[in-house]
Amino acid sequence: MSDASYSVERREAGSAGLEGVHDARPADYLALLKPRVMSLVVFTSLVGMVLAPGSLHPTLAITAVLCIAIGAGASGAINMWYDADIDALMARTQDRPIPQGRISRDQALGFGTVLSFASVLVMGLAVNWVAASILALTIGFYVFIYTMWLKRRTPQNIVIGGAAGAFPPMLGWAAVTGDLSLLPVLLFAIIFMWTPPHFWALALYRSDDYARAGVPMLPVVAGDRETRRQILIYSLLLVPVTLSPWLLGLAGHLYGGVTAVLGAIFIGLAWRIWRSNDDRAPKHMFAFSILYLFLLFALLLAERGLGWGA
Repeated sequence: MSDASYSVERREAGSAGLEGVHDARPADYLALLKPRVMSLVVFTSLVGMVLAPGSLHPTLAITAVLCIAIGAGASGAINMWYDADIDALMARTQDRPIPQGRISRDQALGFGTVLSFASVLVMGLAVNWVAASILALTIGFYVFIYTMWLKRRTPQNIVIGGAAGAFPPMLGWAAVTGDLSLLPVLLFAIIFMWTPPHFWALALYRSDDYARAGVPMLPVVAGDRETRRQILIYSLLLVPVTLSPWLLGLAGHLYGGVTAVLGAIFIGLAWRIWRSNDDRAPKHMFAFSILYLFLLFALLLAERGLGWGA
């Protein structure tokens, strides 16, 4: 049997959820956790922890970060279990462990479920139950609201479902304080408003993938032009939200000045997408949007470290 035929058979077995898969490696289980997504979750939650008043014992802080990382990874594993059929149809996702047949759907579901409950339980027992409740909400929102309800039913899947990725700063803050206040809510709002232009830029040059899988992303349902218009609108709305911590006196002038410059670049890229008809502008926007969010949160960390914050 050729390697190509073997790969096809494995992918078909994975998407069908067949049992009898025995060659899973640790790297396959790591892939189920979506480590790139997890890294962003950990970083933004860590920023929430650092900005929160008070402190945690280093052991508890590490425990909180691990619980957040494991909870995020667990929801990713359950997402891969549920979406194995469409993952097998999309070039971007067909090399994941389940479509390739290296892990069965049942294995992924069990793995994700155990990690979900364990992360919430340990967070509650070791840190506090407010943070544990927000972690449970985050996992539940991503699995039940986004993955199972919104993703295959509405082009607003990313708009509403983006809340799942916006909870981590609130999680980090609550881990330290046991409550919430205005700043973590503003950080939630930044990620929430950032998510649509970020993912719609990706969807513009991956629209064939989503159409083939039957996922009603905005370019598939509303068309390329409307998606470009929505990216511009959301980008214009995003920038004032990113400036709100500074405008409300919760961040310093370093954050305010650099964020204004970064926001102008973000809007410029959105304008290029609106004016163009090719894939280059969306690709540039998608790549920059990741750096953009990282820099916003890094600025808040830098101000706190330098003592320049509000």
